Parts: sequence; C-alpha cells; structure tokens
Amino acid sequence: MEREVDVVVIGAGPVGENVADRAKAGGLDVVLVEHELVGGECSFWACIPSKTLLRSAAALRAARRVGGAAQAVTRELDVAAVLKRRDYWVSDWDDAGAAKWVASVGIELARGHGRLDGPRRVVVTGADGAETAFVARHAVVVATGSDPAIPPIVGLAEASPWTSRDATSVKAPPERLAIIGGGFVAVEMATAFAGFGTEVTVLARHDVLGDMEDFVGDAVVAGLRELGATVRLGVEPTQVERNGSGEVVLTLDDDSTVTADEVLVATGRVPRSRSVGLETVGLEPGSWLDVDETMLVRGADGDGDWLYAVGDVNHRALLTHQGKYQGRAAGDVIAARAAGRPVDTAPWGVHVATSDHAAVPGVVFGEPEAVSVGLTEAAARRAGREVRIADVPMQSASGAGILADGYEGRARLVVDAERDVVIGATFVGQDVAELLHSATIAVVGEVPVTRLWHAVPAFPTMSEVWLRLLEDLGRPEVEA
Repeated sequence: MEREVDVVVIGAGPVGENVADRAKAGGLDVVLVEHELVGGECSFWACIPSKTLLRSAAALRAARRVGGAAQAVTRELDVAAVLKRRDYWVSDWDDAGAAKWVASVGIELARGHGRLDGPRRVVVTGADGAETAFVARHAVVVATGSDPAIPPIVGLAEASPWTSRDATSVKAPPERLAIIGGGFVAVEMATAFAGFGTEVTVLARHDVLGDMEDFVGDAVVAGLRELGATVRLGVEPTQVERNGSGEVVLTLDDDSTVTADEVLVATGRVPRSRSVGLETVGLEPGSWLDVDETMLVRGADGDGDWLYAVGDVNHRALLTHQGKYQGRAAGDVIAARAAGRPVDTAPWGVHVATSDHAAVPGVVFGEPEAVSVGLTEAAARRAGREVRIADVPMQSASGAGILADGYEGRARLVVDAERDVVIGATFVGQDVAELLHSATIAVVGEVPVTRLWHAVPAFPTMSEVWLRLLEDLGRPEVEA
C-alpha cells in the first residue's frame, strides 16, 4: 500500500506534534507516525512524571520552612500517594487523550515504526507486520528524540541498569539507589528518591551541573547532602556487577565500592536515529542530524528541500521546550516553502539559529532549584565577550524571606559591557523556576540595562531581586 501526502512526521512526541500542528495549520496534509505512545518521552517517561515525582516532597519541605505551617506538618511523605498522582499525570501510560487531539486537528495518525526508504518515502510497519508507504510531496520530518547513553563500563549492561524511564515509572522506590552522572537527570532523580527516603549515592566523574555557573553545583550538592544523599565527585565506576543476592556492586576508580539495590545511568543521551533509514538517503545511521536555521537537514540525498530534523535528534538543544520551538519553526517553514513563499514570511523560522543557541532556558528541579538562560560568565569570556557581572543573594529580596524562613540562594546576571544588554542569567534557590521567563525575555529581547530599570518588580515578591541585581551593576549615569 502506497499513498502520497504533503508531510510525514516520524515521531509523535511534543516536538513532532508541534511540527504537524503548524504544517496542518498552514494548509498541508500531514501524517504523524508513532510506534509507542502519542505524547512521547516527555509526556510519559521524562518531564511530566519526573516533575510530578519531585513536587510532593518539595511542597512538604517548603511547608516545613514556614513558621506556623511547620508546626502543622506532623507526618512524613506518603510515597504511595505520590506514585498514584504520577500515574494520573501520565494517564496510566494511555495515550488515548493525545490521539484524540491529533484527530481533532485533522492530522492522520499512523501507528507503527516509521523509517525512510529513499528520498521523500517513509515505510510504516505496524504491530501486525503490515507495511504502508507514504511519499511526501513536500517534507519528511525526523522527530524521534534521543535515548540514554550507556557508558562502556565493564559489566554495566549485564547488570540491568536503570535508565531515566525506569526511574520515572518506578512502582516502588528501592532502599538503595546508586546514580552514575552529575547532570540534570542525575540531580533530579537523586532529589526525588532522597525525598522518598531512599539511600541515594551520586557518582559524578567531574562536577555536578558543570555547564552552569560554579555556585550552582555547590548549592545543589549541599542540598542533596542535606537530604541525606551521598555525593562523590571526581570518581567513576570501572566495573559493575549484580551479585547473587540481586545487589548491584560498583567498583570505583579509587578501588572503593558502592553497593545498591539499583543503579541509574544518567550520563547523557544518544540520537534515536539508528533505525530510521538514514542510510537510504546518504546519511549515517545513529548520527546526530546536522540542520540549518530552518531545521533542514544538510547532506541528504534527493532533490529540493525535503528532509527536516527537530528536537533532540539534531543535537542543538536537548530540551523539550526548545524542541517544541524548533517544531513550530519547522512546521511554518515547510508550509511557506510548499506555498512558494520565502521562509522569512514564516513567523518562527528566521530566528531559530540564534534563539536555540544563545538564549536557551533550562531548569533543574533540585533542592534547591537552579535555572539559567544564555551564557555563563565563563562561556561569555571564552567567546571573547567583555562582560560585567552582577551577583546578589536571593534573600536580598524581601519576598524570599517571606517565602521561606532562612531562605538562601544566589542570582547572577552576565551583561555584555559593549552593548549593555543581558546575555546570561542564573538563579539558584527555592522556587526560582518562575523567575526564569523574565530573564529569558530580557536575553531574547536584548533589552538594554537602562530600560530594565523601568521594569518595576512588585513588592514584596522574589522578582525584586532584579532591582538588587541592577543596583549591583550600578545606577544609570546622569548626563551633565
């Protein structure tokens, strides 16, 4: 069976959904291909369940930091209730609601494994083995995401390690959990399981959250240790074995050992592109897909602009919100090109190259939370930028002290000294995630620091830390 359509999107996670939605809104006939659950990794195994697992313990800790509320907290966390709430938010791993939305906007859903079979041609193999081929008039989009990377540690693969999917879909927390890695996933899962009462050991080869400002890692490590977790820096496993009792024994490069009931691998991601038929269009299976500012894949066989890659698989910014942004851009660009219009008529397409590199917002829901957008001080200096730095404690804003007794945190702005615009911002502390979007607007909008003085923060909110940051940079000069 073979059919011609306008656009085929391989992967129905949030990124693929956004591409399909924008292309459909542009008047194109769209087929969305998915072999697992519509809604993808984020909805069922990553963002949604992980943040749900974190929230209950965070709320309990927050209550214990407020006099009056603290005295009313008389019980420990109900882990079974947390897991039940998680199950609700992932719809018990049922994608009927997501599939209903796909149908409601007029997008065709093809369930099965989709793979390229030459330029513009996608073959979908269903669960029953039946094959359907789609030939795209205008575009094929690869939105297949990424998988956890399993490092080549002796015995690790044979020890049946957890990946992030196992952690977020857990039915009962283990008594002991070892975590290999020091990035976002490692920190968040360490925080979640420590909140459940699990004995957590984090093994980080270098620093924790090393891509953020230095003070972030220090604060998060201190927070994890306060929760009872063990954090070991500068170590890595050389061998892993699951013994006869079912325990996992990790031998480290300093000859010490760690014994746990489960081991979670959180050491990065690899592209989910090995089985999508890249070799049939002249590309390397299992590779990250190199794209231009419109998400068009470079180097693919075939005439014209037809193969796009969005989200994790293009390796530009491995975050759901950035992938969705890329998806909106790609969908509008595909519709514009199909109509013979220049891509600068597409509302999203002409700005992606800058915004998903220089202004990427990220949140780590640790204890405390850590958020950042744009460049760190070190990254800016490596890029040859002359910068001014503002550093203030979060508790310099009255709203922080009202939010929690004994509040501690830190805020930093990185300002391009030549242009006088904010090019980076970092906040660490309880509930700082909601401060991130204001910083993102400042960075993306290239708002001059002199104008930020007129963005008056309400009192007494935590946003008043912006005023403290501006004061640290120095008051505007008055011309004689």
